[in-house]
Amino acid sequence: MPRFLFGAHTGVAGGLHNGLIEGAEIGCDTIQIFTSSPRQWAAKPLTDDAIALWKAKAAEVGIAPLIAHDSYLINLASPDPETRQKSLSAFIGELERGEALGLDYLVSHPGAHVGSGEEAGIAQIAASLDEVHQATAGFKIKVALETTAAKGTTLGGVFEHFPALLSHVAAPERLVVCLDTCHIYDAGYDLVGDPTGVWDNFAATVGFERLKIIHANDSKFGLASKRDQHAHIGEGTIGDAGFARFLSDPRLPENLALIVETPVDDDKGHRENIAKLRQLLS
Repeated sequence: MPRFLFGAHTGVAGGLHNGLIEGAEIGCDTIQIFTSSPRQWAAKPLTDDAIALWKAKAAEVGIAPLIAHDSYLINLASPDPETRQKSLSAFIGELERGEALGLDYLVSHPGAHVGSGEEAGIAQIAASLDEVHQATAGFKIKVALETTAAKGTTLGGVFEHFPALLSHVAAPERLVVCLDTCHIYDAGYDLVGDPTGVWDNFAATVGFERLKIIHANDSKFGLASKRDQHAHIGEGTIGDAGFARFLSDPRLPENLALIVETPVDDDKGHRENIAKLRQLLS
């Protein structure tokens, strides 16, 4: 059984350091946060005090790796010049904040081609990432491109998009991959009925060496639904057995960050979902 680093997407209301405090309180090895509102273009610059407080708390709790997720508005594949420029500026800002905080990864959905076609969309993402990398030369933080549920014109819903994208990027060493269990199941990868086959496909296209993060989310809807609605671990269509089988493949790298983005409601939250995963994968 591979060794995982268990974590969650934690809240930062009242200060980014509160994400670390929550993570420590619920037993996280690793956490993911938003460094700004995920539904707004504008982001306030981080103050020196906020950065210092984050770094002090990170050293105190010893949580790692430290991960951020970018804004939902960003679309590096957009064929519209204005949207693409806003996306580039916002994405560079995400990396600048992440680098200032000493984060390891910035998770990002690759983007949506909005009708221009997959080939054009992939080329646009690669060109956008090249511009981003040039603007952030020397940064240690890496971009983790996330698998998607294949909704609409979004890219990243099939594994083949990742090697196609990486082959176009000038600095592929600055990119890793984040796999979301809900997303790939909703996109049509049967991790419940054929987990070995899904990993065989992943190995032949993306490669395990690129895999650094797994978003562990159950799905409210069925295989190939393309709905992207997360459920508590074991309470969706993937189920306990699905997670236990899929995440027990011996080829998985050691120390993968396993992040839950499951609901937080009156019945349970991240603490319970992390505990459930630890139980299933022990």
